Amino acid sequence: MRAGDELPPLRIPITRTLIVAGAIASRDYQDVHHDPELARQKGSPDVFMNILTTNGLVGRYITDHFGPRTVLKKVAIRLGAPNYPGDTMVLTGTVESVEGTTATVRIVGANGIGNHVTGTVTLSLGGAE
Repeated sequence: MRAGDELPPLRIPITRTLIVAGAIASRDYQDVHHDPELARQKGSPDVFMNILTTNGLVGRYITDHFGPRTVLKKVAIRLGAPNYPGDTMVLTGTVESVEGTTATVRIVGANGIGNHVTGTVTLSLGGAE
Protein backbone atom coordinates (compact mmCIF):
# COMPACT_ATOMS: atom_id res chain seq x y z
CA MET A 1 0.00 0.00 0.00
CA ARG A 2 1.25 3.45 -0.98
CA ALA A 3 0.01 7.04 -0.86
CA GLY A 4 -2.16 7.64 -3.90
CA ASP A 5 -3.57 4.11 -4.04
CA GLU A 6 -7.31 4.07 -4.67
CA LEU A 7 -9.73 1.71 -2.96
CA PRO A 8 -12.40 0.10 -5.14
CA PRO A 9 -15.80 1.80 -4.87
CA LEU A 10 -18.52 0.33 -2.66
CA ARG A 11 -22.11 0.88 -3.80
CA ILE A 12 -24.66 0.90 -0.96
CA PRO A 13 -28.37 1.01 -1.83
CA ILE A 14 -30.08 3.41 0.58
CA THR A 15 -33.26 1.67 1.64
CA ARG A 16 -35.85 2.79 4.15
CA THR A 17 -35.01 -0.34 6.14
CA LEU A 18 -31.29 0.55 6.28
CA ILE A 19 -32.10 4.08 7.49
CA VAL A 20 -34.56 2.98 10.18
CA ALA A 21 -32.51 -0.04 11.31
CA GLY A 22 -29.37 2.12 11.59
CA ALA A 23 -31.21 4.69 13.68
CA ILE A 24 -32.64 2.02 15.98
CA ALA A 25 -29.30 0.21 16.32
CA SER A 26 -27.61 3.45 17.35
CA ARG A 27 -30.50 4.40 19.66
CA ASP A 28 -31.21 7.54 17.65
CA TYR A 29 -34.98 7.88 17.95
CA GLN A 30 -35.26 11.26 16.23
CA ASP A 31 -38.44 11.16 14.16
CA VAL A 32 -36.67 12.36 10.98
CA HIS A 33 -34.93 8.96 10.82
CA HIS A 34 -38.08 6.80 10.96
CA ASP A 35 -41.30 8.80 10.39
CA PRO A 36 -41.77 10.12 6.83
CA GLU A 37 -44.71 12.38 7.73
CA LEU A 38 -42.92 14.07 10.64
CA ALA A 39 -39.77 14.38 8.50
CA ARG A 40 -41.85 16.20 5.85
CA GLN A 41 -43.39 18.47 8.50
CA LYS A 42 -39.83 19.44 9.46
CA GLY A 43 -38.93 20.31 5.85
CA SER A 44 -37.34 17.08 4.61
CA PRO A 45 -38.79 15.23 1.62
CA ASP A 46 -38.46 11.90 3.49
CA VAL A 47 -36.61 10.19 6.33
CA PHE A 48 -32.81 10.38 6.08
CA MET A 49 -29.80 8.48 7.37
CA ASN A 50 -28.20 9.49 10.68
CA ILE A 51 -24.49 10.17 11.16
CA LEU A 52 -23.93 7.06 13.28
CA THR A 53 -25.12 4.79 10.46
CA THR A 54 -22.89 6.68 8.03
CA ASN A 55 -19.96 6.31 10.43
CA GLY A 56 -20.57 2.56 10.60
CA LEU A 57 -20.71 2.26 6.81
CA VAL A 58 -17.43 4.17 6.48
CA GLY A 59 -15.84 1.79 8.99
CA ARG A 60 -17.19 -1.20 7.08
CA TYR A 61 -15.76 0.18 3.83
CA ILE A 62 -12.29 0.44 5.34
CA THR A 63 -12.27 -2.92 7.14
CA ASP A 64 -13.78 -4.73 4.13
CA HIS A 65 -10.84 -3.49 2.08
CA PHE A 66 -7.96 -3.82 4.56
CA GLY A 67 -9.19 -6.91 6.42
CA PRO A 68 -10.64 -7.93 9.78
CA ARG A 69 -7.44 -7.23 11.75
CA THR A 70 -7.59 -3.55 10.79
CA VAL A 71 -7.96 -1.21 13.77
CA LEU A 72 -9.72 2.10 13.15
CA LYS A 73 -7.70 4.66 15.10
CA LYS A 74 -9.60 7.80 14.08
CA VAL A 75 -12.66 8.47 11.94
CA ALA A 76 -13.19 12.14 11.13
CA ILE A 77 -16.23 12.66 8.89
CA ARG A 78 -18.50 15.48 7.87
CA LEU A 79 -22.01 15.08 6.47
CA GLY A 80 -23.28 16.92 3.42
CA ALA A 81 -26.19 15.89 1.18
CA PRO A 82 -28.69 13.65 3.01
CA ASN A 83 -29.05 9.95 2.18
CA TYR A 84 -32.73 9.41 1.30
CA PRO A 85 -34.48 6.10 0.56
CA GLY A 86 -34.22 5.00 -3.06
CA ASP A 87 -30.78 6.51 -3.68
CA THR A 88 -27.39 4.79 -3.76
CA MET A 89 -24.29 5.97 -1.93
CA VAL A 90 -20.95 5.16 -3.55
CA LEU A 91 -18.01 5.15 -1.16
CA THR A 92 -14.55 5.80 -2.60
CA GLY A 93 -11.20 6.15 -0.90
CA THR A 94 -7.64 7.25 -1.59
CA VAL A 95 -4.65 6.45 0.61
CA GLU A 96 -3.21 9.79 1.72
CA SER A 97 -0.25 8.60 3.76
CA VAL A 98 1.44 5.48 5.12
CA GLU A 99 3.84 5.42 8.06
CA GLY A 100 4.83 1.94 9.18
CA THR A 101 1.61 0.05 9.90
CA THR A 102 -0.48 3.24 10.10
CA ALA A 103 -2.30 4.70 7.11
CA THR A 104 -4.68 7.58 6.50
CA VAL A 105 -7.39 7.21 3.86
CA ARG A 106 -9.49 10.07 2.49
CA ILE A 107 -13.06 8.91 1.89
CA VAL A 108 -16.00 10.32 -0.03
CA GLY A 109 -19.52 8.92 -0.07
CA ALA A 110 -21.56 10.41 -2.91
CA ASN A 111 -25.24 9.97 -3.72
CA GLY A 112 -27.53 11.34 -6.43
CA ILE A 113 -27.63 14.84 -4.96
CA GLY A 114 -23.99 15.29 -3.93
CA ASN A 115 -21.42 14.24 -1.38
CA HIS A 116 -23.13 12.68 1.62
CA VAL A 117 -19.94 12.16 3.62
CA THR A 118 -16.33 13.32 3.35
CA GLY A 119 -13.44 12.81 5.70
CA THR A 120 -10.47 10.72 6.69
CA VAL A 121 -9.91 7.43 8.45
CA THR A 122 -6.65 6.67 10.22
CA LEU A 123 -6.06 2.96 10.62
CA SER A 124 -3.53 0.46 11.85
CA LEU A 125 -2.95 -2.63 9.72
CA GLY A 126 -2.72 -6.11 11.16
CA GLY A 127 -3.96 -5.12 14.59
CA ALA A 128 -0.53 -3.74 15.54
CA GLU A 129 0.07 -0.82 17.91
